Amino acid sequence: MINLYGLTLDKLVELMLQEGQTKYRAKQLFTWIYEKGVTDFDEMSDISKAFREVLKEKYCLEKPKVFIKQIASDGTIKLLLEMEDGAKIETVLMRYNYGNVACVSSQVGCSMGCSFCASGLLKKQRNLLPHEMVGEILVLNDLLKESNERVTHVVVMGTGEPFDNYDNVMDFVRIVNDQKAFAIGARHITVSTCGIPDKIIKYGQEGLQINLAISLHAPNNELRNRIMKINKAYPLEVLIPAVKKYIELADRRVTYEYIMLKDVNDSLECAKELVELIKPTYAYVNLIPYNPVDEHGYQRAENSKVKAFMDYLMKHGVTTTIRKEFGTDIDAACGQLRAKNQRG
Repeated sequence: MINLYGLTLDKLVELMLQEGQTKYRAKQLFTWIYEKGVTDFDEMSDISKAFREVLKEKYCLEKPKVFIKQIASDGTIKLLLEMEDGAKIETVLMRYNYGNVACVSSQVGCSMGCSFCASGLLKKQRNLLPHEMVGEILVLNDLLKESNERVTHVVVMGTGEPFDNYDNVMDFVRIVNDQKAFAIGARHITVSTCGIPDKIIKYGQEGLQINLAISLHAPNNELRNRIMKINKAYPLEVLIPAVKKYIELADRRVTYEYIMLKDVNDSLECAKELVELIKPTYAYVNLIPYNPVDEHGYQRAENSKVKAFMDYLMKHGVTTTIRKEFGTDIDAACGQLRAKNQRG
């Protein structure tokens, strides 16, 4: 059966035309699904009974099941969701003063091989389909209904490499952004990549105002090769020009994500190299406190070093922030809850 949560409005129109229906029928369905939140075709009262039977026979509106739910003292919600085939993925809701941010996974497992990351403890099994990613938002919104809230921002920064699942992620983004679906503004949506140059350029050609974040984490090839194996395929002299091209195409500023690892990439020499590396691009840097993963052995950089690193970047004209921490009293690291469950 086809899960209708995975279809953009354009694709739903195409499907309804194939069914001998009209564009209007597709818009009716989209309204029932998203604006009215109906999950039972029989409740779609302005659709003929005969076509409702067709819908029940060929289509569905299934959401992932909540397998484990953790709620931190700061209100962060971390879910382990189970898909129809039994695959389990993580989704997180973080509460900022500007809104509720959903951190969405794009794959079951991850094969990028970043040496510090819990997501890679379990290798990629498959890509998530658009309806499964949409399901992550729907489940969070169901939980938020009790307090009359909803997801207001989306970051595709959970388990997986979004640009290794490009077409499905783009459909998900378009559904989330659609004014007749979740109506989340383009500038409230961010996609994060480890750095696949051709997809970065393609993303810049999409004509969307959606944000791009680059998981950089090192200022030179030697160090990045050591902690991020993707750099061996796409070294910095290939990645940075692709980012420059994206900026030209999209006219959007990028954010570089930089996780602070004790005695690995937290020195002022690294800060100096980072300034030189990203100088050709118009960018922010987001410094990320590290959530230790037992299997990897890395430790978080000392607060004084993080502050000194930030001060150096700021003094040299690089807008820099330190990411706020969430869920420190639950399985905070990305992929940690799933890895613990699968191995336990």
